Amino acid sequence: MAYGKGAWKNVKKEQPIGVFDSGLGGVSVLRELVSLLPAEDFIYFGDAAHAPYGERTEREIRALTTAQVDRMAAEGVKAVVLACNTATSAACAPLRRRYRQMPIIGMEPALKPAILSREKPRVVVMATHATLRQKKFARLVARFKDAGEIVKLPCPEIVEFVERGEIHSRALHEYLEERFSSVLQMPVDCVVLGCTHFPFVREAIREVVGQDVQIFDGAAGTARELKRRLREADALQESGQKGAIEWLSSSSDPNYVERLKRLYAL
Repeated sequence: MAYGKGAWKNVKKEQPIGVFDSGLGGVSVLRELVSLLPAEDFIYFGDAAHAPYGERTEREIRALTTAQVDRMAAEGVKAVVLACNTATSAACAPLRRRYRQMPIIGMEPALKPAILSREKPRVVVMATHATLRQKKFARLVARFKDAGEIVKLPCPEIVEFVERGEIHSRALHEYLEERFSSVLQMPVDCVVLGCTHFPFVREAIREVVGQDVQIFDGAAGTARELKRRLREADALQESGQKGAIEWLSSSSDPNYVERLKRLYAL
């Protein structure tokens, strides 16, 4: 289906929803989407051949993301979720201009709920370098800078730990301890997981920061926004049997799709 002027008005409820990420991380978002929208069909694409996105330039990230969204649109999805904070920062705005008739739902670090969780909290935002250096994130920080202390903590290697399947390893724990060593010299109230790979190591992060620190991620909010946009357009599939998931990847690893499925089932 081509998405020219007025094309999206003819969308059918039974069309699938595209979910895009640079690799495995977007599975954490997909789980929230399926939980909230169980009757919908989804196409998940992990661009593992070009991961990690977090160390690429904005231009590269935008080009890679646009190519895959173009492909999904051509296959007839009714909406696309950019289940990747880095891809959202670099490509969401131009993609919305490109596909004015189709919802493009992006991710945003859950800074707002963290800041509003208590008075003047100290909030650590974990993310990739690409997300933290984007203007989109700078605007978000500027919006809430007077409501608490916001500490940026780049943790790009977590993406690679998750892609390798190391979500409980000693090496991961040591890496997290090193990254948090200076941050934890003062009390931390909240941690924001600003990358969709990071929820898979939530348990390891919890072991390092302690039980009293609240941990936030943006997946549930993204799912709610998608549901709102689909309902607004009368494109929400609310009845019928449980929807299906089609798993796709650019990885040369023949077992990569099975890894996606195993991670989804955790």
